[in-house]
Amino acid sequence: MAKQPAPVKKNETITLQFEDLTHEGNGVGKVNGYPLFVPYALPGEEATVKVVKVNKNFGFGKLIDVTTPSPERVEPPCDVFYKCGGCQIQHMSYNMQLEMKQNQVKNVMRKIAHLDHIPVYPTIGMEDPWRYRNKVAIPVGEKDGELITGFYRKKSHQIIDDMDTCVVQDDLNDRMVEAVRRIADRLGISAYDEKSDRGVLRHIMVRTGRETKDTMVVIITRTEKLPHQEELVQELTATYPHVKSIIHNINNKRTNVILGRKTNVIWGKEYIYDSIGDIQFAISAKSFYQINPPQTKKLYEKALEYAKIDRDDVVVDAYCGIGTISLFLAQKAKKVYGVEIVPDAINDAKMNAELNGITNTEFVVGKAEKVMPQWKEEGLDPDVIIVDPPRKGCEEDLLHAMADMKPKRIVYVSCNPSTLARDVNILEESGYTAKEVQPVDMFPQSMHVEAVCRLERRD
Repeated sequence: MAKQPAPVKKNETITLQFEDLTHEGNGVGKVNGYPLFVPYALPGEEATVKVVKVNKNFGFGKLIDVTTPSPERVEPPCDVFYKCGGCQIQHMSYNMQLEMKQNQVKNVMRKIAHLDHIPVYPTIGMEDPWRYRNKVAIPVGEKDGELITGFYRKKSHQIIDDMDTCVVQDDLNDRMVEAVRRIADRLGISAYDEKSDRGVLRHIMVRTGRETKDTMVVIITRTEKLPHQEELVQELTATYPHVKSIIHNINNKRTNVILGRKTNVIWGKEYIYDSIGDIQFAISAKSFYQINPPQTKKLYEKALEYAKIDRDDVVVDAYCGIGTISLFLAQKAKKVYGVEIVPDAINDAKMNAELNGITNTEFVVGKAEKVMPQWKEEGLDPDVIIVDPPRKGCEEDLLHAMADMKPKRIVYVSCNPSTLARDVNILEESGYTAKEVQPVDMFPQSMHVEAVCRLERRD
């Protein structure tokens, strides 16, 4: 039987009722059972929509006019929200954001992990879900002979030149980007042009300690030398006493990667400091450090609660990074072993342990799926394994290595609910039972959600 053609045509304007959201935050409406995905539409709304793309099984639309708005629709406070794409859901009330993220985790646990019964709790949110990001890296361009800074327009490398502020950035970061741009412009430092691969200034990166208010400025150039370096440093440090570190990073490759390999401290220290709970961290230009420390504290407290660690427990932290979770665990455990493939991160982890006077940790460079079987052969029997992988989730070899070590509990910290559900499914087949999942909102106004899952070994 021939497949019916789509009931809508490209460029057609229709009235659509919305009933759901995709995991990307797009509204879902149906025409005779045929789904249309429309950015910025909310469930319960009726709207005029222009059809922009038609596939066999689904299509895409553009929101023209909302005729019946949802009570959860709010006015985005960001002037460039609809141009930028860095945030996807500022048009949605914060309560709805939290509920949507809980549903997102519930859905994948049901559809991918096949766990209908597992409790997925309401998302832990922020009291004030704005100005939370402690790091910004913003591209530099030129317009009408002057330097401009701004994020790229959606799906382009065109800088949004009328962007005065970013409402999810720490306002200190905002002010520092503006200060560097203004000083560099006055000194005649040119912007990098990616088409011609000429010019100097590529990005301005700023990191701020949430608790300390220490600031690091990283100036990324195509060139080995930073023109007018002394004048730039002098003006910046004289005007902004909270700046503790100015770094020059050289990136001379034609690439979308922001930081190059070579980094020089041109003023102050190599590190700034911040703390999460009672643990202090040294942060370099290249350190991986959580973007939202107050929510990180809530996330790690939940991981610690699920781990149920006592003074006799030995813990393995796979993907330990700079030791953020490891050092939290070490306050309660007998010993914590951390493994991470990035050598610089392991150096940072060791330094952070020393910084906090923590002596019951051991950090090793390597792939967790290779290091952990070696530890097992050497007689290491952990009581708990914590894993906090990147978005792609865990390699299957690592999941089997974890199960082979037979810890009483596995605590899985995830930044991608889909790969969490996939990996939980494998762990369920390997002798573990998923007991509960707690979503945590680390990135308000965006679609991202973190989650912590507790698994127990079956006897």
